[in-house]
Amino acid sequence: MKRFEIVDGTIRVQRYIDAVLHTGAGAVTVFTGHVREWTDGVRTAFLFYEAYVPMAEKKMAEIGKEIERRWPHTRVAMVHRIGKLHISDIAVLVAVSSPHRKAAYEANEYAIERIKQIVPIWKKEIWEDGEQWVGDRSDKSNKGGK
Repeated sequence: MKRFEIVDGTIRVQRYIDAVLHTGAGAVTVFTGHVREWTDGVRTAFLFYEAYVPMAEKKMAEIGKEIERRWPHTRVAMVHRIGKLHISDIAVLVAVSSPHRKAAYEANEYAIERIKQIVPIWKKEIWEDGEQWVGDRSDKSNKGGK
């Protein structure tokens, strides 16, 4: 199983927990990011994600190496889903194991922030009355169905 991957189907949480669990792990943290219905007062119908898959997986592996250097004895797995996602679907998962909980929490938070910074994944929000590729939600100039 790949520990750093982009998938186009349902994310199976236990699979990634199993990928990081080892006999030295006293803690496993799992972050799952889900599609929410409301953002800034606007109702989301669904999301659509795209990625440059080979580069995205490479960048996630780089983040994993950063974490393993910064928090020794950790193991990391990351997955991001692409395609059409509905309300409550899991879009992203980060699992981290470590000997102690503090490192697992810190490394997990670090991972999700780094994913947002360097992994080439793009999100399109589709609302009841429009859509937009997200980066800057303040610009709703293409609302109305473009």
